[in-house]
Amino acid sequence: MLRIAVQSKGRLYEDTMNLLAEADIKISNSKRTLLVQSSNFPLEVLYLRDDDIPQSVAGGVADIGIVGENEFVERDENADVIDRLGFSKCRLSLAIPKAIEYPGLEWFNGKKIATSYPFILRKFMSEHHISADIHVITGSVEISPGIGLADGIFDIVSSGSTLVSNNLREVEVVMNSEALLIGNRQMTAEKKSILAEMLFRFNAVRQAEDKKYVRMNAPKARLQEIIEVLPGLKSPTVIPLADEEWCSVHAVLDQKRFWEIIGKLKELGAQGILVTPIEKMIL
Repeated sequence: MLRIAVQSKGRLYEDTMNLLAEADIKISNSKRTLLVQSSNFPLEVLYLRDDDIPQSVAGGVADIGIVGENEFVERDENADVIDRLGFSKCRLSLAIPKAIEYPGLEWFNGKKIATSYPFILRKFMSEHHISADIHVITGSVEISPGIGLADGIFDIVSSGSTLVSNNLREVEVVMNSEALLIGNRQMTAEKKSILAEMLFRFNAVRQAEDKKYVRMNAPKARLQEIIEVLPGLKSPTVIPLADEEWCSVHAVLDQKRFWEIIGKLKELGAQGILVTPIEKMIL
């Protein structure tokens, strides 16, 4: 049995539960308790505060964990980064009141900065030879300048709306963050085998993101031109039709170039274009 530590609430919790569901790992959430076992996979989920996850994985309380990169770096625990999951993206930034002119990082010399991430901030300031007074706060960091507790803040920024509502502006991005899958360094061979199966499923889900499966009828006279337009994984599938002058072409398209490619296919005479979403993709 493999034990995974996940955040007990918030956006990272929701994204993690969605990933597990898409990987067909069923976790009951009707009456969530501290520890819940999957009904169809050798996995149990341990719900924790996000800042407790790195220590729990490093200490062996959990075998693996999904945690924000910001928390993992801040806690500086002895655990391995197994995978970057690509969701729950944000950044850690320095921000100051909007009305203040900002000449550059040297502005922070001698200033008081409120933060929940002192380890990351001290390292950044040391690397840039800035001497600042770091004031550690848990929660509601953004209100500190407004009540005279600090000159600026160092905190998570996602959309930036919280900064705006507190009359602050972002002046320096210190690091970008996303969800990480981290692991204990002493996992048994059996647990590593379960982890490998989980990673296989996660990769299948990720490969299918923003992909569309496209089928179309194509004139054989322009088949080569159509194939050159399609950016298939290897090459598109071509199937003969009853009408010898036509064939059926199947391919996978990336959402980013979808309409551009569809337009070119229509110009080349493709007809009856059918588009379906892809749930999983095994490469």
